[in-house]
Amino acid sequence: MQEPRPLTSAGRRIVAAAEELFYNHGITAVGVDRVAEHSGVTKRTLYNQFGSKDHLVAACLTARDQRWRALVRAAVDAGKTPGETVTAPFEALRTWSETNARGCAFINALAELPDPSHPAHRVAANQKLWLLDLFKELAAAAGCTHPDALAIQLLVLHEGAVATQPLALDTLPETIDLARALVRAGTAPRGQGRPAATG
Repeated sequence: MQEPRPLTSAGRRIVAAAEELFYNHGITAVGVDRVAEHSGVTKRTLYNQFGSKDHLVAACLTARDQRWRALVRAAVDAGKTPGETVTAPFEALRTWSETNARGCAFINALAELPDPSHPAHRVAANQKLWLLDLFKELAAAAGCTHPDALAIQLLVLHEGAVATQPLALDTLPETIDLARALVRAGTAPRGQGRPAATG
């Protein structure tokens, strides 16, 4: 698979403008004319950079995904106990939610772009699968007896917290408590005292 070309300064402006518009107004509701105007470029420049709106949407979600993964990894590295480490993505969500109050851009994209062959659909789906795999990795490293099952439970909790964000409900404290209780219940005695995974 060919690596994407590095973005020019105009390309970065287009991605920033498009990401803001798509997140606040919806992907299907925002056309390339509006993105070009908002980013201060011509439509020709936009198409020269991305080829199509579909690939622009994928580029926006990819940039967002990179920021999210970096935030999660930093939270994992900061975990001091197995429980804190396995539930680090919930702590990352606390920080992420401060500037992303309109819900999950990836869930929104999956709803608006249901075709699995759409490049942006693949980016959004892979973001969720990455988080599931990370929960499995962290649960296994913490000595949990059934890391795959626990990872699914944690993903469901995490996505539930994400889904309630637009309701202005602060569900994260209770969600984190539930997640840590699941980790404690799923940690075998042989896992006690193991160093926390740093991802």
